[in-house]
Amino acid sequence: MLGLALTAVAAAAASAAGYQSMAPTGQWYGKTFTGLGRGSKRLALTYDDGPNDPHTLRLLEVLAKHDVRATFFLIGRYVQQRPDIVRELVKAGHVVGNHTFTHPLLIFQPAAAIRTQLVDCQRALTDAVGEHSNLFRPPFGGRRPAVMRIARSLGLDPVMWSVTGYDWNAPSAEHIEHKVTRQVRGGDVILLHDGGHLAAGADRAYTVTATDRLIVRYKADGYEFVTIPGMMARSVVSQGRERVAPGL
Repeated sequence: MLGLALTAVAAAAASAAGYQSMAPTGQWYGKTFTGLGRGSKRLALTYDDGPNDPHTLRLLEVLAKHDVRATFFLIGRYVQQRPDIVRELVKAGHVVGNHTFTHPLLIFQPAAAIRTQLVDCQRALTDAVGEHSNLFRPPFGGRRPAVMRIARSLGLDPVMWSVTGYDWNAPSAEHIEHKVTRQVRGGDVILLHDGGHLAAGADRAYTVTATDRLIVRYKADGYEFVTIPGMMARSVVSQGRERVAPGL
């Protein structure tokens, strides 16, 4: 009986560990930023897997129309292919961050490969735009202690999310909008995609349309859209440690 009990405990622990390695808000393997918590009237739009022609550029148009700044977690190999789009993002006041060089699931990568993925993406971003943020989002949200340790050693701040639009295979813009609105509670980091990790050219037209609708909806409800650095600064302020930097 004791052996069965120990086996059950081990299985439960393994299951929990596996869940925490992928759970967006899990904190077992190190602190990640996931938002401000319920009740805040601020939201952060984030986009993964770009830059991607033409949908990243169409998102730029929508965001500019509403005077909203967002955060884009970019894949290094696409940055090398389209540095012009990355420069347009930065020129428009958006924040760009590290989403690795080729988008592997890092929980299965050796430490040397993890470091190479992060360093090569940082280098691609620097070559494209010079100084940029120190934000990092692991592909698929997958991380283990080594991922977090290496990211921290490189000066990167891991960012996850609290709301996802499931837009990578959505059948319509309405579907994305519904998925987001049923999760938003305030202070959320919203995960969407302007590209696809398998190849450049992914169709994200529904995401562009859904973004337009979400901004209109939540601005009408009194919400403010901020970048991840802006939300992080406000998180620090709420803890009474620091003033918000101007312009965030």
